[in-house]
Amino acid sequence: MPFSKPHFKPIIGVVHVQALPGTPKNQYPISKVIEKAIHDSMVYIKEGVDSILFENMHDRPYLKREVGAEIVASMASVCSKVRELTDIPMGIQVLAGANNAALAVAHACNLQYIRAEGFVFSHVADEGIIESDAAELLRYRKQIGADTVKIFTDVKKKHSSHAITGDTSISETAVAAEFFLSDGIIVTGASTGQEASIQEVKEVKEKISLPVMIGSGINTNNINKFWAYADGFIVGSSLKTEGKWYNDVSKDRVKHFLKQVTKLRN
Repeated sequence: MPFSKPHFKPIIGVVHVQALPGTPKNQYPISKVIEKAIHDSMVYIKEGVDSILFENMHDRPYLKREVGAEIVASMASVCSKVRELTDIPMGIQVLAGANNAALAVAHACNLQYIRAEGFVFSHVADEGIIESDAAELLRYRKQIGADTVKIFTDVKKKHSSHAITGDTSISETAVAAEFFLSDGIIVTGASTGQEASIQEVKEVKEKISLPVMIGSGINTNNINKFWAYADGFIVGSSLKTEGKWYNDVSKDRVKHFLKQVTKLRN
């Protein structure tokens, strides 16, 4: 990812993969799941996003840390089929906190990064208490020979309570993630589609040398005010039809958003 170019600031478009086999909301065979993921991916690619992030968000309610072989196999099938069509950087997140599974898929499918939650400290998520997995995850990356796969980590992540670490600031959490060898930090709002705090982004950016990305709530109307403070943007909900995360990617919304990005880069 070209984080070294200060005015470039990559745009990562999110593909919310349809509910996978065995999950409560599953309604499509894997062939249709792949077809829909390819459709959304190609909209992003043709309009010029810099990267694609695959996420199994339709699999709610999410399992905690461990997912079945059917989820790993399905996500690998989706990612490998899209990889056949493009060489742009791609990444994956497997909910909830199934970071080893994500790393395995990324390594097998030639993806460049994963989005990991619960990397340092503990928090109470929708799924229960999530404890740090940095030590296990980085050892697993070494064991399977996936050293080139970057691990971008959420700090004080959305959809979670952080009362048990209330005496630890978001910047202190980011410093700990850097010390524990994260490759990049992601700051979010309180939930999907909610924008992050500029103050928190600035606070994190001032304390660490890693790339800092904004991972929720970015849209055409607010990217201008965040542009100076982040190194990259993960964008999903605002680029979907009607701005709803569960809808298809909208060509018009992506086109409009990227026009604004081009203006900011210039």
